[in-house]
Parts: sequence; structure tokens; C-alpha cells
Amino acid sequence: MARPSVGQGVEVHVPATTANLGPGFDCLGVALDLDNVFEMRCIEGGSERFDLIIEGSEGAHLRGGPDNLVYRSAQRVWKEAGEHPVALEARVRLAVPPARGLGSSATAIVAGLIGANALVGEPLSKEKLLELAIDIEGHPDNVVPSLVGGLCMTAKAASHRWRVVRCEWAESVRAVVAIPVIRLTTSEARRAMPKAIPISDAVINLGALTLLLQGLRTGNGDLITDGMHDRLHEPYRWGLIQGGRAVRESALEAGAWGCVISGAGPSLLALCSADVAEAVRVAMVERWRREGVECRGESLVVQHHGSRWQALPHR
Repeated sequence: MARPSVGQGVEVHVPATTANLGPGFDCLGVALDLDNVFEMRCIEGGSERFDLIIEGSEGAHLRGGPDNLVYRSAQRVWKEAGEHPVALEARVRLAVPPARGLGSSATAIVAGLIGANALVGEPLSKEKLLELAIDIEGHPDNVVPSLVGGLCMTAKAASHRWRVVRCEWAESVRAVVAIPVIRLTTSEARRAMPKAIPISDAVINLGALTLLLQGLRTGNGDLITDGMHDRLHEPYRWGLIQGGRAVRESALEAGAWGCVISGAGPSLLALCSADVAEAVRVAMVERWRREGVECRGESLVVQHHGSRWQALPHR
């Protein structure tokens, strides 16, 4: 393990994620083929210096400094590895917009962890990085697929260890996301939820999750339709999303098997077959615009390899 030198850098690609998928609250998430790219480089300065350069208009409000999520995550790696912190610059090509329910904060955490680990010779295992990522984020549904890729079910076992189960996702299933210009923070979305729920709602969610996972494995649209129903978080969050229910109805009318809130929102996720994906995307975008909200739509496939990094030329 060697201390990185000024000018040394790595490029980290981290995928967007969509979590919950309806009934999988805080435990189910999938990586999508839409990446944030972080160029991280050691620079002159003390251990509190972190310079952030955002390429793209979406992240104009994001700031550098020692409290930035990328840098705080990097610091955790160096602490675990017994390394002294170094000053960093991060140049970010932002494809995953913040506060939209597509795992933007997870990309920052994972990039900080992977980049910092790579800069000191990768002393920490992927399992350790996964543990740190969950600890920093507070829940596993976004950071796990962001790091390892694919559709992941994550739960804490009786042994108090986090257990990750990679689930199957049929190639015939497309994920269509409609991403509005409005923002909704995870903390705001969580405040809308009750502190307790009826047992009957929990039972319904358990059954729906079983149907959804089987539908995603086999590509069975009927099972996906019956599985994309939630009683834990969505009933309390739809009211926070301007025009959201109308957009959901338009997605279903265009042929989607189901349409749910992506993560904490406000983006919406529709699952459908490949042959209607474009029609669903257009219907969702047009309906949101009729509701007075500008948005963009993406038809995406599952990203299976997770985050990856490569060394940059020294400068």
C-alpha cells in the first residue's frame, strides 16, 4: 500500500439505480445503464481540501469541501486502511440527477469509496466497501446494486451480517424512467411515512414482492403487474409528486405492466416489454408536461457489472 502522489488519478464509473420497485422497500434495487463518471485526482493541499467540478447543469448546487459525500466516503476508506487523508479534486460528468430517486447519493458514496481505495492500491475488499457504503447511506437498496450491479435483494441476517442475493432479471423486461425537473429529497419523502403500519399491509407487501421477483426472473408480465403494488411507502408519497398519479395512469394505458415511484421519487419507474418501451416513455413524458412539469424519459436495461475504475495518466 503506497501513499498516492500529487497528480495521480482514477476514473470511476458508477451506475444509476432504482430502488423499492414497488414492494421492496429499503431492500430491493437494480442498477441501470446510466452512469455518473467521476475523475478523481490527488492535488496539493491539506486533508480538508476537496475540489468539486460538475459537468452539466443538474448539479450546479453541489459543493466541494470536507463535508461533500464523495470526500467523506473517501475518508472512511483511508481511515480503515490506516492511511493519512490527501487532498482531492473530483470532476463529475453527471448523468444521474440529484434528488430524483435514481441513486445519485449512492453514486457519490460508491465513487468515493472505490476511487479512494484504488488510489492506495485497493487494500479493502469489495465486501468491506459494501459494508462501508451501507453504513454511510443508512440503507442498502441503492448502494449495493450501484457497487455490484444487477438486481439485488439485501437484508441483515440473524448473524447481523448484510447478505446480498443477486436476483435474475429477464432480458425482455425494460425499465422506463420518467425524470422530472422537480426535486424531492429522501429525507422529505421519509417524513411523509407513518412510524407504524398495519400487519395486513406488511403481509400484502410480502406477497407482492414474491410475485414481482418471479415475474422479473421469468419475464411474466402478469406476475409483474400483480407484484408492483406497495402498502408501505407509496400511499404516503404520491401526494408529494405533482402529476405523479396521472403519469402512472398514462404509462399503464401505453402498455406498461406497472408503474411505481423510483426510490423516494419524484422520478417514476415503469416496467414493460421491449416492444412498448418507447410508447411508454413518450406517454409518460407527454403526460407530465400536460401536468405542467418538464421531464425527460429514458428506456434502460439492467447494468450487470456494477461500478468500475481505471487509472488516469499522471499529470
